[in-house]
Amino acid sequence: MVLPFPFGLGAALAIFIVFPLFLRKRYMSKMGGYGGDSGSRGGGFFGMGSPGSSSNVSYVCLVCNNKHKGGTCPRCGSKMNRADF
Repeated sequence: MVLPFPFGLGAALAIFIVFPLFLRKRYMSKMGGYGGDSGSRGGGFFGMGSPGSSSNVSYVCLVCNNKHKGGTCPRCGSKMNRADF
């Protein structure tokens, strides 16, 4: 209403699309979620841990209830596992 058609459309796009993207990028760079080396300050997809810190996940076989690390059970050879954190 204040600006003529092409300028008003550009201002509306800047306010409703570009400005929130800019704020999100600035906020995530402060939190350490985007860009750079992601292992140094956290971020990541599932939380603040570095990508190599989830090595303590073990699996429990659903057939023989054996706790192991890997895809198949070393005791019975079954591939039916559940994750045990």
